[in-house]
Amino acid sequence: MSGFLERHWNDPEVRADVARLEAGHADDPAAVVAHVYGLMDRDKKSTGLKSLQGKIWEEGYRTGELRGEVYPDVPPALERWRGQGIDIAIFSSGSVQAQRSLFSSTAAGDLTPFIRDYFDTTTGPKTAPDSYARIAAALERSPSEVLFLSDVGAELDAARTAGMRTALCVRTPGSGPSTSTHPVIRTFDDLAAVRR
Repeated sequence: MSGFLERHWNDPEVRADVARLEAGHADDPAAVVAHVYGLMDRDKKSTGLKSLQGKIWEEGYRTGELRGEVYPDVPPALERWRGQGIDIAIFSSGSVQAQRSLFSSTAAGDLTPFIRDYFDTTTGPKTAPDSYARIAAALERSPSEVLFLSDVGAELDAARTAGMRTALCVRTPGSGPSTSTHPVIRTFDDLAAVRR
């Protein structure tokens, strides 16, 4: 973070992100870095922070220092769904820029052609039903036509409250909630049963 801000401090987009941080000392790079680390330590979903992180990651992906990682079942599932005419969208606390960078630079190649749209915290909190209603509207779908996957129960609850179908994605044993009122999948191959 410190090196990135030092290199890009006068970039208007970076300055806009710094302003969104509401750091109090927006003209002091060291104070901004300290504030950013504090936000990360508290796992805050600050839009300014996520945008800065996205810019850092984009730089890393562009230079080859970073590579997007996805589970092995993801690329064939995305290709299969796209071939079936199923729209795929991502809702992440990471910025849209970070999402695009990750999916464009995976070991399996560029997966962005399979993804229709990306949503981040500018859509709203991931635990707010209104965020999911906005996503359905942006996709020009009724919420009941959307299947939302997550490994976070509160996000699934919010999506279900908005009228979406849901599934809890538990990739590793013990990583999800101990109980769930949502169907549970372990791989994208398990979705065939949920979609029916």
